This record gives sequence, C-alpha cells and structure tokens, in this order.
Amino acid sequence: MSAVLQETGEGLGIEVTARATGQDALLTPAALAFLAGLHRRFEAARRARLQARRARQAEFDAGAMPDFRADTAPIRSADWQVAPLPAALQDRRVEITGPVDPKMVINALNSGAKVYMADFEDSTSPTWANLVTGQRALRGAVAGTLDWMAPDGSRHYTLKPFDQQAVLMVRPRGWHLDEKHVLVDGQPMSGSLFDAGLFAFHNAHALAAKDRGPYFYLPKLESMEEAALWNEALAYMEAELGLPRGQIRVTVLIETLPAAFEMDEILHALRERIVGLNCGRWDYVFSYIKTFRRHRDKVLPERGQVTMTQPFLRAYSELLIQTCHRRGAHAMGGMAAQIPISGDEAANEAALAKVRADKLREVTAGHDGTWVAHPALIPLAQAVFDERMPGAHQKHVLREDVLITREDLVTPPIGCITRAGFENNVEVCVRYLAAWLDGNGCVPIHWLMEDAATAEIARAQLWHWLHHADPREDGSRCEPLHLDDGTPVDFALLERAFIGLPSRLEGRMNLPGASRICEAIGMLDRLTQADELEDFLTLPAYRRLD
Repeated sequence: MSAVLQETGEGLGIEVTARATGQDALLTPAALAFLAGLHRRFEAARRARLQARRARQAEFDAGAMPDFRADTAPIRSADWQVAPLPAALQDRRVEITGPVDPKMVINALNSGAKVYMADFEDSTSPTWANLVTGQRALRGAVAGTLDWMAPDGSRHYTLKPFDQQAVLMVRPRGWHLDEKHVLVDGQPMSGSLFDAGLFAFHNAHALAAKDRGPYFYLPKLESMEEAALWNEALAYMEAELGLPRGQIRVTVLIETLPAAFEMDEILHALRERIVGLNCGRWDYVFSYIKTFRRHRDKVLPERGQVTMTQPFLRAYSELLIQTCHRRGAHAMGGMAAQIPISGDEAANEAALAKVRADKLREVTAGHDGTWVAHPALIPLAQAVFDERMPGAHQKHVLREDVLITREDLVTPPIGCITRAGFENNVEVCVRYLAAWLDGNGCVPIHWLMEDAATAEIARAQLWHWLHHADPREDGSRCEPLHLDDGTPVDFALLERAFIGLPSRLEGRMNLPGASRICEAIGMLDRLTQADELEDFLTLPAYRRLD
C-alpha cells in the first residue's frame, strides 16, 4: 500500500510505500522531513562515490593493482591524531553483534559485553517489517522501556539497569544499498542515511544526555572520500538536531581491500569523530575475491583455509593495529562466528579452542578488543583479553616492528579446493540466501553463525573458481581449476552439487527459509552462470523482498 505523507498540507515529496506495525510513531512528519533533507543534500554525492567505485573496479578488472595512494602521502607521513575517545568507549575488549529484533536487543544489552553493535546491515534481512521493528526496539532500549514476551508466554525479557548494559552502537547499511520503501522526489533513499538518520532523529538527544553518543559502526567503505561523505552527513545531522559538532562518534570497518590501503586517510577524514577501525575480516576476504575477479593469479583456496594466520590477512591485521595506535584510535579485532555445539562435548571444546586461539592471536598482536556472535563466547573472549590486556586498551603497543608492503596485502595464500569445500560453499550460500529471502539475516549453519559476509565469500568464490578459464579480452585462455582429487571445477560440478543439495537437507524442513530453498538454488545458479560477478548478493536478492 502506498501513502504519500504530508505535513500541514505542504507536500514533503517523500513517499512511504509499505506499512508495518508501529511505523507511524517513527515516521512522523518531522522525521520524514529530516530524512528528506538528508536525501536531497547527499544523494548526488552518494551516487558519485558509487560511480567512482565502479570506475576503480574497471581498472582492477583491466589488470591494475590496489596500492597506497601517491596523492595522500602527506597525510600518511604527517603527525596527527584523532579526537580524544569518549569515556564510554575506552574499554571495548569484547563486543557482541547481532540483528535488531527486540529479543536480540535485550539479550545483547544484558550480555555482559562491553559493546553491542545493533546491526541493520549484514545480519538483518531488510524487509520493511524488520527495519521498523528494529528502529522501534532500539528506541525502546534507549528509553529504557523495551521488553519482550515469548509468544507462548513462557518468558518475559526485560533490560538490566542502564549501568549494567553494554554500550549501544548501531551499524547502518552500506552506501551501495537503497531503501526502496522510502522515495524522496521519486527516488529511493539511501539505506545508510535512512538507518542512521532515523535512529539519530529519535535517539540522539537521549543518548547525548547519557554521554553515550550516539555511536555508529560504518560498513563497506572503500575510500577516504566515502569516509568524508559520512563525516559530512553526520555533521549535517548534528546541525539539524542541535547537537554539538563531533557528538556523533564512529568506528569504521576495514572490510574492503581498497580501504586497507587508505586506513590513515579514512581516520583523517573522520578525525573529529572516529574512535577506531575494525578488522571486518569476512567481508575483507569477499572484497579480495571481488577486487581480483579478473586476475587468474589471485584465486583463493576454499574458505576454511583462509584464516587470519594466512600471511595476507595477518599483514592486514597488523597494519590496522599499527595505523590505529599511531593515530590514537582503537584497533578492533574480528568476529568469532562459532556458536555452542549442544550434545557433543568434544566438538564443542574443539570449537571453543579455536575461539580461544583466535582471541589470543588478536590480543597478542595488539588489538584493543574483539567480536563474538554468541553470548556464550563472551566469558571466554573476556578472559583472554583480561589476562593479556590489564588496561582498558593497549594503544601504547605501537607495532613499530611492522612494515607492510603492497605485495604483503595482495599475495594470495597457498591452498586447495576440496569437494567438501566446494559443496559447503554451495550449501552455505543456498541456505543463507533462502533464509534471507524469508526475512532472516543471521543463520546458524554447521555451528557457525552465518551472515551476508560469509555467504558473499561462498558465492564469490564459486563464481571466481568457475570462471577461471573464461577467455580474456586478449583471447587468452587457461585450464579450469581442479579439486584436490583432480575433478575439474566446472558447471557440471556445480549442477551435481545443486542436484544433491535437497537430498542432503531432506528431513530438515525446520531450517530457516526451507520453503525458499529451490528459489535460492535458482538464484545462485544464475549468479554463478553470469559473465560478470554481481557486486553484492543482496542487490538482486533485495528486489525479491516485500
């Protein structure tokens, strides 16, 4: 249903094309006017930045390599630091992330983690109902009134006292995503500005009064210019809402390969409000594949072999630590996606041992904190950081021993593709996509909490492997890749994996999105058959949502 919303008889030029419970209290005329102002001020610049992405990717496709920018060398060589960090974000040793449904919001804020990143991005399927429900839940959490009753009435969830809650940070969607349900002057609004703007409009003053920001996590940036655009948009929000400049503070996820070459520049562009960078490692692996989609010498082995101990990922992590600490910012570690394995104590202990080793690697390298996907992992991660990091952070660890070159960041690891690894990519992508299309963006698969980032790795790897032998513009060809058992990696192998998948999932129709498995198989088939790698899985998938 479409309804053009107006204020005092004056058309705002903003149209909301869907309905969800409780949206009228969020999308008031004043809130809509604020959102329309954001769109009109920044949409052209957003489109220009997205076009710049496409132009740079075309250069990579033609053989160019990412590198440190010559034009910004003075920023990298100069001595400067970011603004002092707020008290609430001094200690971030364990952060929990997850979607924004009311139960998750309550559990995460009550979890004992230092920070909860409420995620409108990779762990939320952006149905209109999910977005409205999430904004309502966060507004209730900020006000201290949020509660939730289990559907069967068996349990009532409420918030702990404010001083016992995790600090709230919000991750809006990336610059590339639209919000198709909100049209301004006939154009879909930026998903980024809708998510961040609506949250700030309703909660910024209450959070500022508590010395809690508002605080955002900014995803998927590829350049300092994109960071500068965020800085301008947040400054506009502050001015329109009557907040002091710099009141809104941010952490940026370094989760694209191009951004790894511009960490100093991104910090500098946001220096009045940034508090840290984060190793968004799963999206970073996806970005590596996408950046080098036309480079035959940059093929990654199967996902399970691409761990943070691989040299190119270790280099990225250590460069992030060195850069952040030189500039007075936090260097946040990455996600432990494991979830508890019930009914198998040995397997559960093996999974926890992997988490423990990963967190020990991070704190020993100099990270100031880390991410977990499940509350049960918080005590484990905190114990590792407590033992090795007695202070609130370790920005004094300057890592002056680190010297990272371009080759360190782009040289792929040695490994192989197994049949199990190939079929796991197919299964993870299909199951995640089916759940996402059904409105669920955070899906447990094989005792890992999968989100859009890990599904993107699976989907992009399949495309990259299958198109390795494609002819290039110069007419050159090469042999297809092979599994470790000698089987060619070709579309016949993919078809066999698709044919076998429903039988592998038979009897498990309680899986999230089970009714959309066939739809997801068809979509993944089309995406992998396509001559060009789709930039993001969520772009064509979003067109299928409500």
